[in-house]
Amino acid sequence: MTDKIDTRYLETLLGYNTRRATLTIISRFIERMAEFDLRPVDFSVLSLIGHNPGITSRELCNALNILPPNMVGFLKAFEKRELIDRAPHPTDGRAMGLSLTQKGQQLMQKAEVAAIESDASAAHQLSAAEQKTLMRLLQKIYRTPD
Repeated sequence: MTDKIDTRYLETLLGYNTRRATLTIISRFIERMAEFDLRPVDFSVLSLIGHNPGITSRELCNALNILPPNMVGFLKAFEKRELIDRAPHPTDGRAMGLSLTQKGQQLMQKAEVAAIESDASAAHQLSAAEQKTLMRLLQKIYRTPD
């Protein structure tokens, strides 16, 4: 048996480092969201609805790269929990706009505070400037130029 495993090559790969960081961040996030009965994808959908009242399910799918049949399930579950409302979209007669209910707003206020605390816990070894740089660099990878 080897006393220390040589990971030097893997640590030169962006994917390996990103995955290791993601596992650390997401495991803490999942722990924090358990009290709200939210998975990471649930949190993302509800956060977008909360910050974009009237958003359509199609817009949510596009923003989060979620397939429409999966979004239907999320929205039904949120309606059952009385976290979202649907209303006719003001400009697209075929679409329904989504918004958080009062209960949904209260839940997300608490969940978003917990998300900030989770991020702070995961990134505690980085300075504020380093965290800002890391976010900017990661966004350069997944965002398409406007």
